[in-house]
Amino acid sequence: MPLTDSACRAAKPEAAIKKLSDAGGLHLAVNPNGSKLWRMNYRFDGKQKTLSFGPYPRVTLADARALRENAKRALVDGIDPAAIKGKSATGAHDSFEAIAREWHKGQESSWVPAHAERVLSRFDRDVFPTLGDRRIESITAPEILEVLRAVEARGALDVTKRLRQSMGAVFRYAIATSRAARDPVADLRGALKPNPKPVHMASLKANEIANFIGKLRAYDGERQTALAVEFILHTALRTNELRFGRWTEMDGDLWRIPAERMKAGRDHIVPLTKQTKRLLGQLKTIAGDSEWIVPGGRTGKPISQNTMIFALYRLGFHSKLTIHGLRGTFSTIANESGLWTPDSIERALAHVPGNKVRSSYNHATYLDERRRLMTWWSDYLTAKDPNDLSALLA
Repeated sequence: MPLTDSACRAAKPEAAIKKLSDAGGLHLAVNPNGSKLWRMNYRFDGKQKTLSFGPYPRVTLADARALRENAKRALVDGIDPAAIKGKSATGAHDSFEAIAREWHKGQESSWVPAHAERVLSRFDRDVFPTLGDRRIESITAPEILEVLRAVEARGALDVTKRLRQSMGAVFRYAIATSRAARDPVADLRGALKPNPKPVHMASLKANEIANFIGKLRAYDGERQTALAVEFILHTALRTNELRFGRWTEMDGDLWRIPAERMKAGRDHIVPLTKQTKRLLGQLKTIAGDSEWIVPGGRTGKPISQNTMIFALYRLGFHSKLTIHGLRGTFSTIANESGLWTPDSIERALAHVPGNKVRSSYNHATYLDERRRLMTWWSDYLTAKDPNDLSALLA
C-alpha cells in the first residue's frame, strides 16, 4: 500500500529502525533517534545497492517519489543511479554537492593543486554529509550555521571562516547560473566566533641582526643549512620556496619560481644581489650535481622541512625566532625605512593583489624598484652600521 504524507508525519521511532515502504524500492527509514530518511533499494550489475534521498520532511513524499522515478529511468538506460546522485526531481543538477563540485571544477585551474584539494576536502568532510543531497535553493541560514558551528566546536576557527567563504561562493555561483535566488551565507554575519588575533611569527629586531648573522656564520652544524637560512634572510622567501628550489630556475640575475610552488599560485621573481649570488655559489659547491639548490641527506631529495628551524634552535633562538619570522623582519624594516612603496615590499613577499589586471601591472612596474629594494636590503644586512644606509638608493 503506497505511503501517505500523514503516515510519514505520524511515524514514531522504535527500538530498531522501522521501514515504511512506498513502492519501487522506496521507503522511509524511521531511526530510533527520531530522524526519518528516504532510501531506495535497487539492483545494478547484479549487486544490491541503496540510494539516499535525504531527510523527511525536508524532502517531501512527492520529492522522494520523483527522485525514485529519476533513478528508475537511469536503470532503464543502463546507468547506476548513484553515478547521477544530486539530480533533483526536475532532473537538473541543483543539489548543493553537484553545484559545489561544478564551482570547484571551474575554479581549479586558477588555484595551486594543494589549495584546490583543501577546499574540496573541507566540503567532503564537513558539508556534503549533511547538506550535499539538498536542493541548494532549499538550504537555510540556520542549517548552514549548524554545519559551521560543528566545525567551530572542534576549535578550527580558521577552517570555519574559510568554509563559510567557500559556501558563500557556491551560493553566488548558483545565483549566477539561475539555480538559487539568494545567498543565505550572507545572513550569518556576526553569528560565528571571531578569529583570535593573529600571533605574529617571532622575528628579529633591527639591533639583533648583526648578532644573529654572526652566530649563523659560526654555526657548527651543516654548512649548507646556515647558508640556506642566511639566503632566506636576504630574499624574504618562505621555507618551501627555497626547499624545493632547483638550479634550472636560475636565470642570470633573477630566480624565477614557478606558480605551482607559490602560496598565491602565481610565478614569483626574486632579484639576486651580489650577496645572494655569493651565497648561491657556496651552496652550488656543496650541492654538486644535485638538481636541488639545498639537497637533503637522502639522494635525490631536498632538505627536510624542519632542518632550518632546528638550526635556529641550536643557535639559541628557540621561541625567539622562526624561519617565517625572517620575512617579518624584512617587512618591518623595509616599511619603517620610508624608502620603498608598500606595493614593492608586498611584491617582494609574494603577496599578490587578487585583481589579475592589477597583478600583471604590478609585475611589470615594480621589478626595477624591487631590484633596488633587494640590493638595499642585502647591503643593510651586511653593513657594519645599518644606519649609514638610511638614504641608500632612495
